[in-house]
Amino acid sequence: MKFYLASRNKGKMRELTEILTPLGMELEPLPEDFPEIEENGTTFAENAKIKAQTVCDALGAPAIADDSGLEVEALNGEPGVHSVRWAGPGLTDHDRNVLLLERMRSVPETERGAKFVCVAACVFPSGKALTVRGECRGTILDEERGTGGFGYDPIFCVPEYSCTFGELEPEVKNSISHRARAFTALGSALRAYLEATGEE
Repeated sequence: MKFYLASRNKGKMRELTEILTPLGMELEPLPEDFPEIEENGTTFAENAKIKAQTVCDALGAPAIADDSGLEVEALNGEPGVHSVRWAGPGLTDHDRNVLLLERMRSVPETERGAKFVCVAACVFPSGKALTVRGECRGTILDEERGTGGFGYDPIFCVPEYSCTFGELEPEVKNSISHRARAFTALGSALRAYLEATGEE
C-alpha cells in the first residue's frame, strides 16, 4: 500500500523507506510544490497528526508523518518538541550540536541522560488516525563523533553499543532508533487495521 510521507527530509525518507519496505509499505514523497506545513502543536503527537492530516486532506490519500526530537534530562527536557527550531533559525545540524554541547559543558557524566522520542501518525481519507510512540535512551557526549545520520545523532551515545547514532551502521541504527521503534509499531498497527477493514 502507498502512503505519502509528510516530510521533505531526505535522511528521514531514506531511513523510513528502509524500515517500512520490508513491511510491504511504499512511501511516496511530497509533490515538489506542496506548501510548508505549520507545526504549531505543543507535543510530538499533535505535530505528527497535524502533518499527516494536512497531507491527507490535500492529496486525498493516506499520509504518514512523524515528529521527533531529543529530550535531555539536564536541560529539563529541551530541546524536545522544538528540537529543530530550538537554537534559532538558519542553523545547521552542527551548529545546533555545538550549542547543546556548550549548554552541557558543566554537566557531569552521570547526569547526561537523554532520550530520542518519535511519535508516528497515519491518517486515512476516511478520517481514521493511528498514532504510536517510540523511544531510545542514551547519553550526551562532550563532542561530536561520527558522520552518519543527521540532527543530534553525532552527540547521542547508545550505551549498549558504546557509540553514537552517527557512528552506527545504518542497518543497526534503523533497528534500535526511536524512529525505528515507532514506525515498526505503526507498521504492526497498520497491518492490523488493514486486515480488519479490508482496505488496500
